[in-house]
Amino acid sequence: MTDFKLNGNGRGLCCKGCGRSDNKLNTYDWLADIDGNDKETDLVEVQFKNTRKGYYHNTNGLDLKKGDIVAVEASPGHDIGTVTLTGRLVLLQIKKANIRNEADIKRIYRIAKPVDMEKYEEAKSREQDTMIRSRQIAKDLGLEMKIGDVEYQGDGNKAIFYYIADGRVDFRQLIKVLADAFKVRIEMKQIGARQEAGRIGGIGPCGREMCCATWMKNFVSVSTGAARFQDISLNPQKLAGQCAKLKCCLNYEVDTYVEANKRLPSREITLQTQDGEFFYFKADILSGMVTYSSDKNIAANLITIPAKRAFEVLNMNRNGEKPETLDITGNTQASARVDLAEQDDLTRFDKQRKNKKKKKSGYKGGEQQPKNEQTRGDQQPREQRPPRENREQRPPRRDRDKNHGRNNRHNNPQQRDAKNPENNQ
Repeated sequence: MTDFKLNGNGRGLCCKGCGRSDNKLNTYDWLADIDGNDKETDLVEVQFKNTRKGYYHNTNGLDLKKGDIVAVEASPGHDIGTVTLTGRLVLLQIKKANIRNEADIKRIYRIAKPVDMEKYEEAKSREQDTMIRSRQIAKDLGLEMKIGDVEYQGDGNKAIFYYIADGRVDFRQLIKVLADAFKVRIEMKQIGARQEAGRIGGIGPCGREMCCATWMKNFVSVSTGAARFQDISLNPQKLAGQCAKLKCCLNYEVDTYVEANKRLPSREITLQTQDGEFFYFKADILSGMVTYSSDKNIAANLITIPAKRAFEVLNMNRNGEKPETLDITGNTQASARVDLAEQDDLTRFDKQRKNKKKKKSGYKGGEQQPKNEQTRGDQQPREQRPPRENREQRPPRRDRDKNHGRNNRHNNPQQRDAKNPENNQ
């Protein structure tokens, strides 16, 4: 087999740690290139449909690599899955999954044969029709539940029905009807909205694949307090994920904000100065800057000071002293932030262009002539005109326009007859 190498030094990545499948909750084995890693333990992580994973003993000593399709022990029969992890990292994954009973860990039979794959494909082809029929059966029985997915076992002897319900559901009658309809062993598993979103998958508002579909297995409850600590607007449309619950990423940085909040003054405390009383308005938690307003309800005379200065003024007030100003630098306005997006004014496209007056002269045949060659009517260029004293005397412009105007030329019969002697005959 040809050894694959990454360009350059590889940045510490190993090709063997990457999987040959696009399964959800894919784990990169960063210990795959360590000698003897696969011999540390006989435990192997096997993944089935969507996010369901299991851990099995490799009792037969098979040479398993990430991406191999194997037949594993099930009750009853066997199941077909894909190897996603081997070696030392499997022990860490078992610890995260809280698997403490060794009896729950079954064993791997063999690498899947063509006969096993034929049964597997036949069973998978029945899942969509089974889910549609089971939803109709649950509706006919009047059960308040939603069957989100159906997964057949590799040998087709058992089917797992994943359902979502707000409360407890008595599905004993449903199991009997499903067993008679599909002639298989029925297993019901209740999942939450977050688990359903992970099984479906998708892209989050951050532009990356959702955490519940890539790496997150254990879901921690998220409260609106996490948004309040981070000073995030409580907008349900922005705080909710695709599962219609609060986003799991709200918990990622909340601990950092809680620690940073401890270094800021309380919001209920007001600061007294000789200029007046200032109230808490807002704070930049991570930078440690606090903004105060002279009015309690609206933003007026905003002053942004460091948290250290706020504590100094607070200690002075406790001792009965009042500083002259709140900001020792004399800055009475909030410090402006630098925004790279504001370098170019977007309103420049809305400015109306001034209408430039077109020159009546200087255009001949659509092209502008040089300034010294511009002509007016039938006049000659300036360079070719005779001296002023040699020019014939012409009547003033007022009389010339009166005698030769367009209206007089067409409407005065005497001038028309004098110009055309034939009309007098």
